[in-house]
Amino acid sequence: MNTNPSRRSFLSQLATAGAVASLARVASAAEGKKKEKAGAPAPLAPWKGGPTVVHVFSKPLYWMSYADTAKFAAAAGYGGIDYTVRTAQGHVLPEKVQEDLPRAVEAAQKAGLKVEMITTEITSVREKHTETLLKTAAKLGVKYYRTGNFNYDLKLGIQGSLDALKPQVKELAALNQSLGIHGAIQNHAGTRVGGAVWDIYELLRGVDPRGLGIQYDIRHAVVEGAQSWPTTLRLLAPWIKCTDMKDFKWEQAPGKSTIENVPIGEGIVPFDAYFKLVRELQLAGPMSMHLEYPPFERSQLSEAEKRAQFPALMKKDLVSLQALMKKAGIA
Repeated sequence: MNTNPSRRSFLSQLATAGAVASLARVASAAEGKKKEKAGAPAPLAPWKGGPTVVHVFSKPLYWMSYADTAKFAAAAGYGGIDYTVRTAQGHVLPEKVQEDLPRAVEAAQKAGLKVEMITTEITSVREKHTETLLKTAAKLGVKYYRTGNFNYDLKLGIQGSLDALKPQVKELAALNQSLGIHGAIQNHAGTRVGGAVWDIYELLRGVDPRGLGIQYDIRHAVVEGAQSWPTTLRLLAPWIKCTDMKDFKWEQAPGKSTIENVPIGEGIVPFDAYFKLVRELQLAGPMSMHLEYPPFERSQLSEAEKRAQFPALMKKDLVSLQALMKKAGIA
């Protein structure tokens, strides 16, 4: 055996080894790119919802005339008004709906605004003003209304209460469909039906989403499901046709915490994650901006002070919301 290879043989072997190493590097790089491509998130589907009309919830403005409310909303850049049509802080009282709701809608339209959604206290077709209110709203072009609150009867228990409510909501859904209007239960933090969010699914399971669904409130959902809210949002997606917008933060003390409502983007609601999921699930429909922090609530301002302070704050929240929606590609 020749233990002293020639210089030419040595160089040939070295070149071969270099070529193999080079090929290995190319193959490794190609495999790396393949894995990187496979692990990359799929591009989001194009937004199909079209322009979203942001309504201002008229709760903090119910003391104003319809014309002045419309001027305030239009000046702040909103596209619509979500009127309270109820006894509690009602811009329109249920017993006067045939007379006053047309006036309220007309004032909004004169200011270039829509009224696609209203807020009511309706929970049953058997309540005194339900049918008249819904027929009037539908004729005026209102597409969605928020229902009143449903409560648990602890004597019946949780499941018993939901079972007892199911015939009631099915009747309401049927009336809504016959009129071409959608009713929506708000998921509101607390111990009432909807606080846990999953219970609305239990109540609506088997109900046609065209007649009755949920007015999804991300603020309340985060309060009750700090990290689990995406799960219930996915669960209820087929029934979500309209939404509420607001923000909050926790104020903490030993053994106690309270909720402090704040302007959009100044709290802990994860709007980026929320709107990403909204786009993925294609949850379109009008939004209602809720202004529930001081000075809109819990303040002792005069009417003149409210008129002076409210417009800039209303606009600030809207601009913040629109920036978040634009970032998510759903504006």
